[in-house]
Amino acid sequence: MEPYTCSDCPRSCNALRGEIGSGFCRMGADPVIARAAPHYDEEPVISGTRGSGAIFFSGCALRCRFCQNYPISHDGFGQRITVERLRETYFELIEQGCHNINLVNPTHFAAAIEKSLEGGLPVPVVWNTGGYEKVESLRRFEGKIQVYLPDLKYINPDSARKYSAAKDYFDFAGPALKEMLRQTGPVELDEEGIILRGTIVRHLILPGCAEESMCILDWIAENLPGAWVSLMAQYLPFGNVAGLDALDRRLFPEEYEAVVDHLMELGLEDGFVQELSSSDEKYIPSFDLTGVNPPKGEK
Repeated sequence: MEPYTCSDCPRSCNALRGEIGSGFCRMGADPVIARAAPHYDEEPVISGTRGSGAIFFSGCALRCRFCQNYPISHDGFGQRITVERLRETYFELIEQGCHNINLVNPTHFAAAIEKSLEGGLPVPVVWNTGGYEKVESLRRFEGKIQVYLPDLKYINPDSARKYSAAKDYFDFAGPALKEMLRQTGPVELDEEGIILRGTIVRHLILPGCAEESMCILDWIAENLPGAWVSLMAQYLPFGNVAGLDALDRRLFPEEYEAVVDHLMELGLEDGFVQELSSSDEKYIPSFDLTGVNPPKGEK
């Protein structure tokens, strides 16, 4: 892609994105990806039986200190590709039978992805995001994204500052999630129970943050009618969390149970609740450039 001045994410760096990475995400204009393969560990309505065509983008607009994808989000591991190659990758995953194309952490490559989706795709496209988005950037994707899969990480600005260097996280995430739901409407499934369109809001319970998790669920119940909720318990002490409050441990069972009980009390029955046993490294994908290069014999 040609160099451009970027203000796509809430950081609004206005950095010149060219061949050399710049701005908060430290990425250039062309997409950088670390893996493109069928993924079976998303929510059942996304992974289904044939897998979700997950493309993991390198770099990040958040850089959460506990990120399980630290080698790609913080360290930038991955391979630079063209927009044309990105679109080819979509079709390779579709040919493998994937139910959808799952763009994992796409926000900072919005310009390249927008171009890659010109002409549409024959399967739903999932925008799998940390939730730190600008409404005006999301509006560029209306009609191009069928499924939004955002995190809602924090409601407390102090938590957002400490853990993701984004004190204004909720100021942007709240309106962004409302915009996502406006675009998709309620969740719609096909005859196999696979999602065709809709918004599923993920929330990862963090150690020591059960009360904040309950406040987040309160906000979802009040503000996102029609969205599904995916309550996640897969937290592991990963990344750079040594000595950081309670984040250097796993969830206590009583924290998990308190948040799940609150979810049920609110009547947020549409969606998913992870078991506490999901806190296991085996669910973290291998970032080994699988699917990044063209198959042998192709250019």
